[in-house]
Amino acid sequence: MFTGIIECVGEVVTVAEEDSGRTLAIAAPFAGELAAGQSVAVDGACLTVRALSGGTFAVQVGASTLERTVAARYDAGAAVNLERAVKVGGRLDGHLVQGHVDGLATLLEGRIQGETRFLEFALPANVLATTIPHGSIALNGVSLTVNALRGDARCEVAIIPHTWEHTGFFALEPGDPVNVEADLIGRYIRRIMETGGSLPGKDGRTHAP
Repeated sequence: MFTGIIECVGEVVTVAEEDSGRTLAIAAPFAGELAAGQSVAVDGACLTVRALSGGTFAVQVGASTLERTVAARYDAGAAVNLERAVKVGGRLDGHLVQGHVDGLATLLEGRIQGETRFLEFALPANVLATTIPHGSIALNGVSLTVNALRGDARCEVAIIPHTWEHTGFFALEPGDPVNVEADLIGRYIRRIMETGGSLPGKDGRTHAP
């Protein structure tokens, strides 16, 4: 579980293509504090540390993750937002983020008003269905508040200077995809509404509560 508060921007050092996906070596200031088996959110996608070496950690990205995240587009030198799993008892400064990416949003345009940057993204339909104005959304792992929603699946978020300086948003251009995770509570509410309040049983079938 994560909070969407980015610890640092890391760098993809190497990319190794494999039959089952690809392995990334990522440089990060906290790499020396990690252990194999721990989870790190890379641009919001929860990945497992496989190995450690000289200020880098390696993660394997499977085929299903490559299909629905921006990980398939990483080359050596790519900047990535990084967050370690939240500690129980710590402050939850963002919102509950699972690191389970729902799909890709696309940056449409941006504008500057004072010191704030407003970015507008096109959301996939499954994410739009659980998104509300002033609710939470995670874009490339960053916990953000929905500033506005428009009828054509457009979602506007406001980026304050601190977030702009400490994440990889500065490198985005119109047309670029980003990982998007819908609000956790909204997901469950949508599921309950779709099933009429039915719950999955041990046999995998839905049963009335």
